Amino acid sequence: MASAANPTRDDFAKMLDDQFGGAADDGFEGRVVKGTITAIENDKAVIDVGLKSEGRVSLREFARGEEDHGLKVGDEVEVYVDRVENADGEAMLSRDRARREAAWDKLENEFGEGKRVEGVIFGRVKGGFTVDLDGAVAFLPGSQVDIRPVRDVTPLMDVPQPFQILKMDRRRGNIVVSRRAVLEETRAEQRSELIDKLSEGQVIDGVVKNITDYGAFVDLGGIDGLLHVTDMSYKRVNHPSEVIAIGDTVKVQIIRINSETQRISLGMKQLESDPWEGAAVKYPVGAKLSGTVTNITEYGAFVELEAGIEGLVHVSEMSWTKKNVHPGKIVSTSQEVEVVVLEVDSDKRRISLGLKQAQQNPWEAFAEKHPVGSQVEGEVKNATEFGLFIGLDGDVDGMVHMSDIAWGISGEDALALHRKGEEVSAVVLDVDVEKERISLGMKQLERGAPAAGGVAASAGGEGGLRRGQVTTVTILEVRDGGLEVQAGDDGATGFIKRSDLGRDRDEQRPDRFQVGQKLDAMVTGFDRSKKPNFSVKARQLAEEKEAVEQYGSSDSGASLGDILGAALKAKQD
Repeated sequence: MASAANPTRDDFAKMLDDQFGGAADDGFEGRVVKGTITAIENDKAVIDVGLKSEGRVSLREFARGEEDHGLKVGDEVEVYVDRVENADGEAMLSRDRARREAAWDKLENEFGEGKRVEGVIFGRVKGGFTVDLDGAVAFLPGSQVDIRPVRDVTPLMDVPQPFQILKMDRRRGNIVVSRRAVLEETRAEQRSELIDKLSEGQVIDGVVKNITDYGAFVDLGGIDGLLHVTDMSYKRVNHPSEVIAIGDTVKVQIIRINSETQRISLGMKQLESDPWEGAAVKYPVGAKLSGTVTNITEYGAFVELEAGIEGLVHVSEMSWTKKNVHPGKIVSTSQEVEVVVLEVDSDKRRISLGLKQAQQNPWEAFAEKHPVGSQVEGEVKNATEFGLFIGLDGDVDGMVHMSDIAWGISGEDALALHRKGEEVSAVVLDVDVEKERISLGMKQLERGAPAAGGVAASAGGEGGLRRGQVTTVTILEVRDGGLEVQAGDDGATGFIKRSDLGRDRDEQRPDRFQVGQKLDAMVTGFDRSKKPNFSVKARQLAEEKEAVEQYGSSDSGASLGDILGAALKAKQD
């Protein structure tokens, strides 16, 4: 049995394991430790980190770019222990891994505090670039290189510059950084400093950087302002390129500064005199002016009276006669027109204009040229259920009511005699300028008709006939509306309406009569041409009344049938 003063071989081996190997050696793996360079041989540094054996590390891992490693025997360095012992019995050490581990520790602290980190873009990969963050490799997406797309990144490579860590995962070894975030933050800081130096109402020079459909962006010396198209000029500007071009130096006024969004609104027209000042005096209501059509819409046309002053001609004020027509069919852009001022609102910067008011009212012109009673010619434009519309001089229409188309026939039958497109003659009966109406008559041109506006026919008529006279007439024509008849053999012609052919409905059928047939009828009146109107029904009622008066009495005891029978027999005798 071995004593404590004389240890055995096993005791000595245990002492060595306790000092250099076993569990102690296992604790070294995967850690960054300090070691001492004991020798430099064959481009490698021999390093003692307190293990059973020393390790060798390539001198290139200690070099920075093209600089020399600068190592010498006795220097103390940090290395990463990959394995305590390899197949050759040496420790596996790495200076690169040590640097990466140290870098990760530092980056995690800076990421937690939201600090910027310094790195170098050194390579290209799919979708972006690789960045060296002092030993740790990060990914820089292409969209995070700059605020605007960058075509050539070469000038940015191998140059130390700040980055912002967006996310990192040490377990997976992933780090994503952004250069754009740093630039935006810097730009915002600079923008705030510049905005503090500006004030609303200030006049400043700027350079046009970009032009869009709605305006232009002007560089005010490190900060951009928007010059909207409506603030470029008091006159109408269809597109900003009509006024300015990229690269132009322009004088602008700061209209508004939004401190929250840091947006600046600019204006150019604010530096000019406002043409609307005194507009109500320059353009009084009723004034007749000349202008140029600048824009046409569905609801009207805009007419420029002077630079910066435009008025609207509403579609309802464009033409006396063309209703519900698109303004583009009446005027065209750039056309010179005469207009009349209808209303001026200087506060709202609006002027209402009339195009038709600059021309004579066509109904007034027609009334002057064609007084009541004059004859006119025109084309039948349309036929309605109550009359005909005739196209007349001056692009106006007149209407012939169905009762004024022809004598002796119903209005419906008269309408059926005419068709659209037919040329007709008529007499002017009335002109209402205010209501824009012209009343015409066609039957007044028939032979024997009274003059327009004359009095109605008297009780006497053609052939010496009188109202209430009973005479024998001959049927000339059978129509659906009644009978055309003639009094005597060569007397006046007239008409018996269907409802006047008899007292009973069965007697009022025109088809029960024949041309040439004779019958007795009463003259009930005369039309304006003094032609008689006949009625069989009126004759029957008159005879009945006469019979009652002649043969009837309150105490005779005779019935109405007896009285009518006696009257009929007396007439036959």
